[in-house]
Amino acid sequence: MLDSQNKTLRVISILILFLIMLPLVLVIVTSFGNQASISLPIHGFTFEWYKNVFAQPDFIAGFKMSLLVALIASLAALVVGIPAVYALTRFKLRHSSWLQSFFLSPALIPEIVIGFSLYQTAVITMKLPLLLSLIIGHFLLCVPYVIRLITASMLLLDPHIEEAAWICGSSPKKTFFVIVLPNIKTSIIAAFMMCFINSFNNIPISLFLNGPELNMLPTAILNYLQNNYDPTVSAISVLLMIFTALVMFLVEKVLGINELTR
Repeated sequence: MLDSQNKTLRVISILILFLIMLPLVLVIVTSFGNQASISLPIHGFTFEWYKNVFAQPDFIAGFKMSLLVALIASLAALVVGIPAVYALTRFKLRHSSWLQSFFLSPALIPEIVIGFSLYQTAVITMKLPLLLSLIIGHFLLCVPYVIRLITASMLLLDPHIEEAAWICGSSPKKTFFVIVLPNIKTSIIAAFMMCFINSFNNIPISLFLNGPELNMLPTAILNYLQNNYDPTVSAISVLLMIFTALVMFLVEKVLGINELTR
C-alpha cells in the first residue's frame, strides 16, 4: 500500500515537473530556429537571434535601467525593512499589528494599481522625475518580501542572546550589528534575492512609469513584440533565465549561504 502511494506521488511529481519545464524547453528550442517567426518544429539552427538581442539599443538600455532600479529598490527595502522588523518583534510598540499590516499592504494591492496611482500622484501631481517614481514603485513592491522573510527569522532568534550581550556591556547598537544581523543573514540574502528578481522582471508598475528615455527591460521587450514576433524574444527570454540563475548562484557563493545552512 505504501509502495503504491509512493509510486503515485512520484508519477505526479514527474508530471508536474514536466508541465513546468515544457514551456521553458520550447522557448529554448525556438530561440535557435532560423524561421522569421516563432514556430514549431524549427527548421535549421542559428545563433542569429541571440546576436540580434545585443543589436537592439532598447534592450541594452532597458537591461541597465532594470538592473539599476532593482538594486536600489532592493537595498532600500532592506534598509527600511530590517530596522522595522527588529522594532516590531523586539519592542512593545503601540499598534504594532497595525504597523506590520501597513508594511505588508503593498502586497494586497494589485501592481497595476500601484503603478497607475504613482503615475497620477508622483508624476502628474507632484512632478517627480520618472526614475524616482519608478524606484518608489519598486520599493513598495519589495518591502513586503523583506518584512515577511526577516520577521520569520527574528521570531526564531532567541531574544535572550541579545539580553545576555547587554548584560555583558554591549550597547544595543553593537548588539544589533554584531549579533542580530549575522544570525539573520540567510533571511536577508533571501529577501534581497526575492526583491531583486521580482523588481528586475516587473511589468505592471514599470508600464506606467516608463518614458522615451527611461525604459525597463520587460517593457522594452513588450514594445519589441508590438512590431516583431521573431525568435529574438525567445532568445532574450533564455538570456534572462540564465541571468537570473547566475545572480542566484553568485549571491549564494559570494555571501556563503551554503555555509550558513549546513
